[in-house]
Formats: sequence, C-alpha cells, structure tokens
Amino acid sequence: MKAEIITIGDEILIGQIVDTNSQWIGTELNKIGVLVYQITSIQDDKQHILNALQEAQDRVIL
Repeated sequence: MKAEIITIGDEILIGQIVDTNSQWIGTELNKIGVLVYQITSIQDDKQHILNALQEAQDRVIL
C-alpha cells in the first residue's frame, strides 16, 4: 500500500514552523507496512488543496 502525506499551511512554507508531523506519520505508516510515496507541503489556498488531493490520489491508487 502507498500513501502520500500532504501538509497544508503558509507557515510551513515560509519556515515559521517545522513540520515534525510528517516525520512521525511516516514512521508510523512504515511500521505497518505502508510506503510513503511522497510528502508535499502546500499553501493555504482552496484550489491548491483540491489539486494536491487529486494529484496525490492519482499517484497512490492502483
């Protein structure tokens, strides 16, 4: 099984906060045999979020 982690937030992109959640989620998914295919960080924008979700779905399904 493959998964993709998407983090959303302008504060991540500008370096205001460090994304430690993706590291933890990736570790936990690996423990149960899920391959993290990609980690993506995107801005707080509705259309960008919708696009990222669709693209991630296209990459990990099948």
